[in-house]
Amino acid sequence: MVYDPDRSSLFVPPSTQDHIQGVLSAVVVLVMYGDYECFQSANVYRLIKVAGQQLSASFGENDLGFIFRHFPQEQIHPHAQRAAEAAEAAAAQGQFWQMHEMLFVHQQELENGYLVEYANRLGLDICQFLQDLSRRVYVVRINADIEGGLQSGVEAAPALFINGIRYLDRWTLDQIIAAIVAASDQGF
Repeated sequence: MVYDPDRSSLFVPPSTQDHIQGVLSAVVVLVMYGDYECFQSANVYRLIKVAGQQLSASFGENDLGFIFRHFPQEQIHPHAQRAAEAAEAAAAQGQFWQMHEMLFVHQQELENGYLVEYANRLGLDICQFLQDLSRRVYVVRINADIEGGLQSGVEAAPALFINGIRYLDRWTLDQIIAAIVAASDQGF
């Protein structure tokens, strides 16, 4: 993808390196840059989830894909980076989406002790989880997400791209559903 000077396009295309619900080849692929400590990121994620559930009757299971990329805003959310690292440590054990949900549900409790508690609830190998966190194994991956977001014009979370185009409309369920449907009409 060529760099877009108005930065309203997704600079880093979806790939198998992403955390995805659905498939990369879906007719509509949503890419969200989010921060686990950001109230608005949690709300947008919930809206996208509900939109997907409501559209499931009219969309086939391979018609809608959702990708989450990290965009922790450490300057205002001191626990967001560590939460992103915890999500990646859980991903290494096949539990990304479960930890992702847990972090958004409990976003007011993201200190280290809580992260270990969530890992324990998910049945993760705690020794491996703690080693990954202490060694900061996933910082490079998180920084790559941040850099990709910055190259796409993201300045703050949440940011949403639908089929590679920045979503700039209102953050309501009806508006997001309408944008997904419009993107699917263009995809067919």
